[in-house]
Amino acid sequence: MSEFRLDFTVRDYECDLQGIVNNATYLNYLEHTRHEFLKSAGIDFALMHQKGINLVVVRSEIDYKYSLTSGDKFYVTLKMELEGKIRFVFYQDIYRAADNKLVLKGKIIGTALSPSGRPFLPDELKALGK
Repeated sequence: MSEFRLDFTVRDYECDLQGIVNNATYLNYLEHTRHEFLKSAGIDFALMHQKGINLVVVRSEIDYKYSLTSGDKFYVTLKMELEGKIRFVFYQDIYRAADNKLVLKGKIIGTALSPSGRPFLPDELKALGK
C-alpha cells in the first residue's frame, strides 16, 4: 500500500498555555487522517457503523518528538498493514511542513467489531492491506 498524506494547519485553540499543541490534539489529527484515508479508499466509516460494523482502536503507541505551535503547517502520513487475522495497523507520522521535521511517530492498532461484538476483519480492509 502506498503512503497517504493529509495536510493541516495548527489552529490557535489547539494550543495550551505553553503555546504548543496539546498532546491530546495530535490524536485528533491522526484520527482525522485515518478517516480521510478510508474515505479515499471508498470506505465510509459512518456507513459501516450503520451496518453494525464498528472500526475501533485497540492500542495507540505515540512517540512525541517535537512540538507544533499556532499557525504551523504540517502533514500526517499513513501506511496501513494487516496484522494477523483480525487486526490492522496504521503507521502514522506527523511532520512540520516548513522543514519536514518529524513531530510524532504513531502506531495505531485496530480491529472491526461485528454486530454481535466479535472482532473480525472486513473484506474492504483486507483488500486495503494487500
